[in-house]
Amino acid sequence: MPIDDYSAAAQKIADLLKSLTHLGALRLKFRITAGPGAADPAGLEAREIYVELAGPDAGLLTQRGGELLRALEHVAAKTLRLENEEHDKISFDAENFKALRARELKLAAETAAERVRSSGQPYSFAPMSSRERRMLHLAFRGYSDLETASSGEGLHRFVVAYPKGYEHRDEGGSRQDRFSGRRR
Repeated sequence: MPIDDYSAAAQKIADLLKSLTHLGALRLKFRITAGPGAADPAGLEAREIYVELAGPDAGLLTQRGGELLRALEHVAAKTLRLENEEHDKISFDAENFKALRARELKLAAETAAERVRSSGQPYSFAPMSSRERRMLHLAFRGYSDLETASSGEGLHRFVVAYPKGYEHRDEGGSRQDRFSGRRR
């Protein structure tokens, strides 16, 4: 279900955050931007609603790799009754945590692209969240000579960058499905 009424959606998120900060006794302030002004300048997120959190307790949101930020995004998406594939329309950030992480991912993509080009071999990133994997895939869309794929399961899912047309074969010479390990 797309976000049709940005004002109503922003108000629902504001109400949610007011309740959470009051009940949790969190010292946080927030600013919500909805609509075209919420777009990600780096183009790595498809956000339509952007929530910036600040205050003495903002550091709590960024601990453990921003786990609480992701949880707030999830709860906000559920509050707006968004489908799972639409959850990236909402983005929360605190202390520029996600903005800095997006820059790190973009730099990691550039470094990996050079490494794949020079070696001709695939490069596997460390496991990361689905949102960060998507950001990496988007960072690679500008490289016409490279491709990416996600591999692994659950919390161990990661991105692999490889030269376009690269075909992985196992020890017996059987062609395998990209990097999942399944024989074809």
